[in-house]
Amino acid sequence: MWPRRPAPAGGSGRVLPFGGWTNAWRGQKAPPPPVLLFSGSLTSPPPQPRHLARSPSVRPPPPPPGAMGTIPSPSGWAPGREGLRLGLRFPRRLGAELGKSVVYQETNGETRVEIKESVRGQDIFIIQTIPRDVNTAVMELLIMAYALKTACARNIIGVIPYFPYSKQSKMRKRGSIVCKLLASMLAKAGLTHIITMDLHQKEIQGFFSFPVDNLRASPFLLQYIQEEIPNYRNAVIVAKSPDAAKRAQSYAERLRLGLAVIHGEAQCTELDMDDGRHSPPMVKNATVHPGLELPLMMAKEKPPITVVGDVGGRIAIIVDDIIDDVESFVAAAEILKERGAYKIYVMATHGILSAEAPRLIEESTIDEVVVTNTVPHEVQKLQCPKIKTVDISLILSEAIRRIHNGESMAYLFRNITVDD
Repeated sequence: MWPRRPAPAGGSGRVLPFGGWTNAWRGQKAPPPPVLLFSGSLTSPPPQPRHLARSPSVRPPPPPPGAMGTIPSPSGWAPGREGLRLGLRFPRRLGAELGKSVVYQETNGETRVEIKESVRGQDIFIIQTIPRDVNTAVMELLIMAYALKTACARNIIGVIPYFPYSKQSKMRKRGSIVCKLLASMLAKAGLTHIITMDLHQKEIQGFFSFPVDNLRASPFLLQYIQEEIPNYRNAVIVAKSPDAAKRAQSYAERLRLGLAVIHGEAQCTELDMDDGRHSPPMVKNATVHPGLELPLMMAKEKPPITVVGDVGGRIAIIVDDIIDDVESFVAAAEILKERGAYKIYVMATHGILSAEAPRLIEESTIDEVVVTNTVPHEVQKLQCPKIKTVDISLILSEAIRRIHNGESMAYLFRNITVDD
C-alpha cells in the first residue's frame, strides 16, 4: 500500500513521491517559508503560553535531497487545545517548528485571536480539527482567517480534516443548505484553499469559489484490514444501507472480497426524509385549476429486512464515512450476527461518536470500531476499548508540503476511485 512506500532516491528535476526540495534542485528560488497555525481555544488569555512559543533564531539543519516530508524553510505553528494531538505530528513530519499565535475566549464568550509574528507575504496553513463544540470551532477558524488576511498573508490554506455541517448539504423541508453558507463564509473570511478528507458528499466541492483538495482515507483503512484483521480473506464488506453500497463495492473490489448490502424497513436513509416538495402543505378544500390533474403518488413502503449477500461463517466489515449516532450500526451488527457472521468490524473515516456512542458500542455485538484521527476522540477511547485509531497525519503533511512547493497532488490520489 502506498502510505508506507519509501521515497525513491533524489535526482535533478524529479518530482519525488512523499519527498521534497524539488524546486531547489531545479535551480528555482524556494518559495517563502510557510506559517502553520492551529485554530483552537484556550481557557484564558495568557501573554504567551509555553507550548506555543518559538525561538526565531533556532533553525534545524537542512535535510538531504529527497528527504521525506520536508518544507524548504520551516516557520511557525500555534497549536490549539483540540487539534494539539493530531497537529503536533505535522512539525515532526515537515521539519517545522511551533509558531506564535493565541486563540482564546473572553469572559463574555467572544473569541479573540492574536498573531504573535509577521506573516506578510507567506503561506499560512490553519489546522482546525472539529471538537464537540462545532460552532465555536467554526467561529475561531473564521476569525483567525480574517486576522491573517488583514495581516497581508499571501495564501491562507485551511486544513480541516473533518468538514463540519457536511451532512446539511441538501434542502430539507423549509431548512437551508448550511454547508453552502459555511463555504461562502470561509471565502469571505479570506481562505484561498482547503485541504479536507472524505467529504460526506463529493458535490460539496462545488460550493466553494476556491480550490478544495478532498483527500481519501481509504488506503489507510484498507491497509489496516490487511495487516490487523486476522484471516481477512474470509471477510465480506458490508454496506449498512443501499446509500453506502458504492463505497462498500470499492473496498470489496480492491480487497478481492465479497459484498453484502443490508436493505429493509429497519434502515432510515437520507432519501426517505421529506425534502420539501410537498410545500405548502395540502389543504382539503383547496381549489385546483380546472384540467390540472396530477398523478397520485403511492406511499413508499420498505420491504422486510434483508441481507443481500452471504455472511454466514464470515467476518463482516461494515464501511461508512461517518460514525456519529451508532444505533444504525448496532442494529446492522445484530442482523449480521443473526445471519451467521462470527466477527463484526465497523470502519469509517470520521469518528464523531457523540452522545452515548461509546457505551452502546461496548454493549453491542460489534467487536471493533476503527476510525481515523480526523476528529479528536480520546475520551471515547477511554470509555470503550473497542475503538481503534488509524493515523492519517502522513497524507495531510504531504498535502501541505506539495501545496507549499507548488507540486502536483496527483500522487496522493493514485488508485483512488470516485466512490471512495
